[in-house]
Amino acid sequence: MSIIDFEAAQKWSKLTKEVQNMFINNVFCFNCGETTIVDYSIINDEMGVVLTGKCKTCGENVTRLVEDI
Repeated sequence: MSIIDFEAAQKWSKLTKEVQNMFINNVFCFNCGETTIVDYSIINDEMGVVLTGKCKTCGENVTRLVEDI
C-alpha cells in the first residue's frame, strides 16, 4: 500500500483491519470479476476514500470506492 493522501489515510485507519481486508478482497475486475486489489494507493474523495491498484489475478487496473468512512 502506498499513501498519497494524509486525510485519506486518517479515514482508512479508522476502520478495523477486518473491515479493511473485506474491502481489499472485494474489488471488481472487468476480466476476473471479484478479486483482491494489490499494489494499491489510498486517495481521499468527497464520498469517502478510493483504493486504486492492480487486480491480484490478471494485473489490470482496478478501483474500489469505500464510502463515508
